[in-house]
Amino acid sequence: MIPDALDSERQDVGSAIDDYSAKRFQAAVKRGLDRLGAGFLLFVLSPLFCLVALLVRLQDGGPILHKRWVVGPKGEFAAYKFRTMRIDADQVLAGDPELRRRYERNFKLAHDPRVTRVGGFLRKYSLDELPQLWNVVQGEMSLVGPRMITKAELEKYGPYQEIIVKIKPGITGYWQVNGRQRLSYGERVQMDMNYIRHWSLLLDLYILCRTPLKVIRGEGAY
Repeated sequence: MIPDALDSERQDVGSAIDDYSAKRFQAAVKRGLDRLGAGFLLFVLSPLFCLVALLVRLQDGGPILHKRWVVGPKGEFAAYKFRTMRIDADQVLAGDPELRRRYERNFKLAHDPRVTRVGGFLRKYSLDELPQLWNVVQGEMSLVGPRMITKAELEKYGPYQEIIVKIKPGITGYWQVNGRQRLSYGERVQMDMNYIRHWSLLLDLYILCRTPLKVIRGEGAY
């Protein structure tokens, strides 16, 4: 894309940020629904939390939770996930240049050798994301929003870097219900930008309604 087009699109999304902020009533309702919904789900799903925690611990005796440091409106924070990788996952990646090169392309790996058997199941059905409900209760994330990203991933967003960090990342989002990991990184970025442009409570409701079916089917996840 030529620079003028990039500048134009960036201004377009920047205007969408202003529109997003201007929807103060909807934003207030979204914050309330986020915390109420996440609190309710934490209570209802507590038996499932205990079962998953037990399975992760029995797999290899390692930690149950993994902290992924991601960016948001208030800076970096630890997003919680059930651990799906081997204890030595970082060393495996560091010791294999080809694996690292593939990882840095999309910050995801199909058939990732670092993922445990239990972890593969959790990822397929997005059960590893459940602890992020606590991040929602804390006000760091939303039930619905752009995908959470690390500082290292920001460069993938090009002219949109300053924009993506202004919106709370979501446990689910538009790209998660429209292809998930089958999409290229560039397609994910564009979907996140489209979500920001057109955000409304109705859009969030649409995404929330589609999420359970996508999770149950395990479509496009790894």
